[in-house]
Amino acid sequence: MSKAPASVSKSGTRTVAPGTIDHSQELGHGNSPAAWTCVIVMLVGALIAAIAFVIASTPIFIGGAVVMVIGLILGYVMRKAGYGVEGSKLKNSGH
Repeated sequence: MSKAPASVSKSGTRTVAPGTIDHSQELGHGNSPAAWTCVIVMLVGALIAAIAFVIASTPIFIGGAVVMVIGLILGYVMRKAGYGVEGSKLKNSGH
């Protein structure tokens, strides 16, 4: 990783040397209905898989893994439907 410093141009925008990471930009935390739904469904799947692991039940463990995959798909679909960060369904319409 290069330790090249970032510089500020005359227009006030930051330029960063190629191959470096600009840590000055806000990345956000993914607070959106799509992200929360994805995480909650995946946590339920992980709980199911963990319980199945303790009771040594392979079919229930696989079911928990399937629930986790469904959580990923559901989050992706919701993001594409406009419920992700800065999604079209979350923008304030002014009313």
